[in-house]
Amino acid sequence: MSRIGKKPIAIPQNVQVELQGNVLKVKGPKGELTREFRKEINVVLEDGQISVTRDSDDKLHRSLHGLTRTLIANMVHGVTNGFDRALEIAGVGYRAQKQGDKLVLQMGYSHPVEMPAIPGIEIEVPAPTKVIVKGIDKELVGQVAANIRKVREPEPYKGKGIRYADEVIRRKVGKTGKK
Repeated sequence: MSRIGKKPIAIPQNVQVELQGNVLKVKGPKGELTREFRKEINVVLEDGQISVTRDSDDKLHRSLHGLTRTLIANMVHGVTNGFDRALEIAGVGYRAQKQGDKLVLQMGYSHPVEMPAIPGIEIEVPAPTKVIVKGIDKELVGQVAANIRKVREPEPYKGKGIRYADEVIRRKVGKTGKK
């Protein structure tokens, strides 16, 4: 039995959960999320808790069991607290700024890179070298942060580029001069 899959998910007081067949709707103070789950996984709503069970011990069912439970827990956490991902920019002349609802990045290219606003995602730029991506959908927050990081990934020699705030860049030793 999956250790993660068998743990029940507690529903906070300010969250409403609605289950129709294999479609789960979670509504909270920050917003509403809807997701459809596979029929092989049983989602049960009882006594202020959500529990997830599976039909058989098939390899696919075992792998979906813990995944489904984690996705539901992320939905509940997202509508109550939300998710955020911080990015840091390192490099001379590299900076970010908000223009209206879009993010504009100056990353050493011959042109500024503009990233349009995405519904459900809020992007903050508290400093020219910091970008914070916020939202209620964990997958979407992570994907937008990855797309921003992809504009100029950190390089291993000087560490220049866009990196996650908690990311550690393994530095390489450069060329040595003639002796």
